[in-house]
Amino acid sequence: MGAMHPFHLAFPVTSLAKARAFYGDLLGCPEGRSSPDWIDFDLYGHQIVAHLAPEEAGHRVTSEVDGDAVPVRHFGVVLPMPEWDALAARLRAAAVRFIIEPHIRFKGQVGEQATMFLLDPCGNALEFKAFADPTRLFAK
Repeated sequence: MGAMHPFHLAFPVTSLAKARAFYGDLLGCPEGRSSPDWIDFDLYGHQIVAHLAPEEAGHRVTSEVDGDAVPVRHFGVVLPMPEWDALAARLRAAAVRFIIEPHIRFKGQVGEQATMFLLDPCGNALEFKAFADPTRLFAK
């Protein structure tokens, strides 16, 4: 796959305090620069920027994927399986409400993966996934 380059994603939030509590405290993302209108976070080496834009936040549409109603607009990270398991356990311990519970999708198929979906407190959907065989990320 070559050297991984950090991805940059800017997304809307309804409250910077809620974003800081969720991304900083719950997910453990180190905070970078900030202003009264935005906050940079380090999400597993990727730069995500929460911008205060209440009217833009939240997900509205879903799409069917292997029997689940997946939020069309979502983001997240593909983790090694042990890190995915640890994150799922940490989120469960924090009583996070999943919109799609941690489970294995596409069982027995090339794209078999662990996945979970949750909403941040501003209504943005996040997916964290993992592959038992990481070389299968883009396998057809």
